[in-house]
Amino acid sequence: MTSTGNQYFIVTEAPKSTGHCNPGRICYVPDYQDGLKHPAFDLSAELQVFFLGSVTPLCYEINRRCLEELSADEAGLLLALTDNSERLKWFKEKKALFGALTLSEGAQVVVEQGNEKLNGIVRYIGNLTRPTHTAEPLRGIFFGIELQGDDKGKGTTDGSFQHETLFTCDKNCGLFAPFPSIHPSLPSESFTASAPDPSSPVETERPVPGDRVTYFIEDYCLHGMVVNVNEKDGKCFVLISTDSDATGKTGEVEVPLQFVVKESELIDHEPPAVEKKCDTGLGVNSLVEVSLGTGNAYGIIRWIGTLPGRQELMAGLELEEDVGISDGTFKNVSFFRCPPGRALFVKLSSCCPDARFLSDRAKNTPPKHDVTDREGQQSVAKMPPVPPISTDKVHQVLIGRMKGIQGHHNSCYMDAALFSLFSCSSVLDSMLFKSTQPEDAAIQTTLLHDIVSPLRSDGFVEGGHVMKLRQQLQKHGYSHSFTTEEKDPEEFLTVIMHHILALEPLLKLSAGGKVQESYCYQIFLEQNHSLVLPTVQQLLEHSFHGAGLKLAEVPPCLILQMPRFGKKFKMFDKIIPSLELDITNLLSEGPQQCILCGNLAREECLDCFEEPVFGQTGWKIFCRTCSAQVHSHPQRRSHHPAALDLPKGYGGQVGPSRLTREVMELFAVLCIETSHYVSFLKYGPTAKDWLFFDSMADRSGGTDGFNIPEVRACPEVGMYLDMSPAELANQAPRDMRGVAKRLFCDAYMYLYQSTSMGLYR
Repeated sequence: MTSTGNQYFIVTEAPKSTGHCNPGRICYVPDYQDGLKHPAFDLSAELQVFFLGSVTPLCYEINRRCLEELSADEAGLLLALTDNSERLKWFKEKKALFGALTLSEGAQVVVEQGNEKLNGIVRYIGNLTRPTHTAEPLRGIFFGIELQGDDKGKGTTDGSFQHETLFTCDKNCGLFAPFPSIHPSLPSESFTASAPDPSSPVETERPVPGDRVTYFIEDYCLHGMVVNVNEKDGKCFVLISTDSDATGKTGEVEVPLQFVVKESELIDHEPPAVEKKCDTGLGVNSLVEVSLGTGNAYGIIRWIGTLPGRQELMAGLELEEDVGISDGTFKNVSFFRCPPGRALFVKLSSCCPDARFLSDRAKNTPPKHDVTDREGQQSVAKMPPVPPISTDKVHQVLIGRMKGIQGHHNSCYMDAALFSLFSCSSVLDSMLFKSTQPEDAAIQTTLLHDIVSPLRSDGFVEGGHVMKLRQQLQKHGYSHSFTTEEKDPEEFLTVIMHHILALEPLLKLSAGGKVQESYCYQIFLEQNHSLVLPTVQQLLEHSFHGAGLKLAEVPPCLILQMPRFGKKFKMFDKIIPSLELDITNLLSEGPQQCILCGNLAREECLDCFEEPVFGQTGWKIFCRTCSAQVHSHPQRRSHHPAALDLPKGYGGQVGPSRLTREVMELFAVLCIETSHYVSFLKYGPTAKDWLFFDSMADRSGGTDGFNIPEVRACPEVGMYLDMSPAELANQAPRDMRGVAKRLFCDAYMYLYQSTSMGLYR
């Protein structure tokens, strides 16, 4: 489902400040406001929000008490409902909303259509329509259902909506519906079996497709997964995909319901774990592996304790793959939470540390980063701080396979962000050394000694070190899925810079005399913008112009999110990287030059922003003489130039060569394609000094293998940057050399550093 970096809310109480913000409306706080001392957590605060579904994204101030927080997925599901009161009703139906979040393509469901209940399979989950305006970050999420059995032909579509094919099925065998109409497939009342035979071995609730079950045939106790539940001759039967049948073979078998038991209800019949006595000191959040009858499984310990009816110490695991039996619930008691089918309860003694992060498993795997003390003994002492990799050492230290940061289990967003920020730049090194709270010191230590220092000294960080950081962040409570699910880079950066290390906000924006603080800036454009093949400079200028923003001061590091929503929709097919970002005219104060004569500017004209006579776009700033001449033209007499703010007491004169312009330099770009983040690094002064990093470029082994990260030079990027815009526009992405296409077409986040400010704040 859709995921963005914005924070979403539902109005649960009509605010007194405005009369038309009805309960049930969905709103959001854009990324660039996410660092404002976090008003979202202050119930007395007035929160600036934008409402979804508006033709124009207007901003309102609403008291936080009138809002309830939503995830992006929850907001998307609720947006599929058009009536505000219905949204509020189903928001309060937590069970139904959570159930919808667990559905995936391929799930068997029942759809309520009028007075009928139709059986079908989920074939599509997503949006039906394009955004109503370019700044709309989220739309309603619907379920596309292919009807099955006797219900075929009772639908309304062949999988298309408004001439766009979203999935394929026979004519009138598909339909689209919001989540309140969808329920996981259960045997209907007509499927209810007669009273169970007193001799039946176990009585249990009905299983559903996807459940792990134990079943009994003659004297055999066997295991498998439910494929379907159906009725024959008035009796209920369960079709099971077997781990092995009575002869030791795998396949499918149909068993009467009374001989089938859900494994979440019968721990004694769980897939047997092979006992391994491991004196490992394992605890909650340890990465472990366990040997099952079907092979090794890998996961994280989420809970340790005793279970009803069991005396030995048990571990509740959240597995990497859907080979578990529940969502962390055992006999209707929730011991921890994870996605359905990922939880497994086993003896703690059956668990061993995940060997993928303990030993050298292939010739490509470098040795662990232990250090040797003066006596030659191996030590786990912390590595000393290491400066960024210099331009002349990049090829020696950083380029090659098993270089960069090793990816593991949806970590690419964090791998790409950390590699970009710290390998060759020190602009944010202050967060590695600043004083911090005792409870946060461990995270700072991990970041410095386990990640940044080995990256800069050896050019490689093992995946286990990043997982350690993810575990620490999860333990702080900011997200229960930091170790298992993919996040957005800006979410990770905000958590670690703001919540953990309390770094001073990087960005201070001036709007209407008020200063807003943040850590990154999301570029939004008005619908009537004139850009086709924009540079980052143009995107930033247009976004600031449309929002009425200026920079209150020069940021040490400027993190820009490109105008794209989620991981699919991109506003532009290509974006041209600006190697230098001139922010002089974006500053709210300070001397500036007239764009015509170069003397001290006294006025700026927002109406002239897109005036082609003075340049395609950009701020138009004039001295008083030039402003008077420019605005004497009949086409510009209606413009409204405004006086510029100059520092108090400033009365100097500025000539064409006397003004120092504030320029920031590009040092990294994060890109995303098909939900996978990679990054580009501008590590040197020449046009060819570019690196490409992928934390999961290759893999060794199967499920028990490991990812192989790679850093490689990509000088071809410089060739395309030297092209004119017309030449670049004519380049077909599929024909672009090397990895250049990913930089120009898949950019997600640009990182700039100041060339005039000190490295540390």
